Amino acid sequence: MRLRRRQCIPSCSSLQRVDEDEGYWRQKSKHEEVAWSHNFAHVISQSVQCFSNAMVGSRSWIGALLSRTGNRRHVDKIPDYTMSPLQEERLQRLQERLQIPFDETRPDHQEALRALWHAAFPDVYLKGMISEQWKDMGWQGTNPSTDFRGCGFISLENLLFFARTYPAAFHRLLFKQDGERSTWEYPFAVAGINVSFMLIQMLDLYSAKPKCIPGANFIKILSEDEEAFDVLYCIAFEMMDAQWLAMHASYMEFNEVLKATRTQLERELSLDDVRRIQDLPAYNLLFQ
Repeated sequence: MRLRRRQCIPSCSSLQRVDEDEGYWRQKSKHEEVAWSHNFAHVISQSVQCFSNAMVGSRSWIGALLSRTGNRRHVDKIPDYTMSPLQEERLQRLQERLQIPFDETRPDHQEALRALWHAAFPDVYLKGMISEQWKDMGWQGTNPSTDFRGCGFISLENLLFFARTYPAAFHRLLFKQDGERSTWEYPFAVAGINVSFMLIQMLDLYSAKPKCIPGANFIKILSEDEEAFDVLYCIAFEMMDAQWLAMHASYMEFNEVLKATRTQLERELSLDDVRRIQDLPAYNLLFQ
């Protein structure tokens, strides 16, 4: 199945090709785009200050957009506590993953990107690392490497883990198979990078140890399952898609959908009876 090419989450780069339906939509919503462009310029200037000490490598619009959605909601603070040696070890390993930028010159990074393509479209030959085909997966342009600057290699690892571990759920979201979809859908791959970035912020993963209940509970879950972050990513992506459908969202509402997803996930990670990643109520979304 071949996806129609869509550019749904606002981008700072202009489209070179615009389908007829996209052209019609742009004509109808020109006033919204002008308003968004003004706001986006402000967000970029603010994000440079907010994340200069948190992110490695170049900043992209992905990080800039999420600086707006990433402002902390009210999440109960927790008193100081001591992590176990296992918890410290696994958090450190996860933090090391966060520090790896995507490098399109590295053979292993190129291979991971090819593997993602083949997992998404096993019967479609990939013509090259720079190709119009990438837009079919929901990348901004012909070179996916430019989209990883906001979150690094871990966001590619997250997508690849999703594709390999829960292939049915992965393809269901990729091909937008559930529910009554919007005329203007979110681009799958770029949305996935946004989900990775949202989780990193929500769980406070750049800190020596989390200072909120959801983050602290996640560290406990991580000590039970070292793949907990990757599985949580898959759950969060499913939750985001479910929120998208429930809110009948399109284009301009993506940030609101992401906010709602984060709020719900924080609530689930704050539940007293959550000891394993499988205890999260939204875990079952992976097996619809």
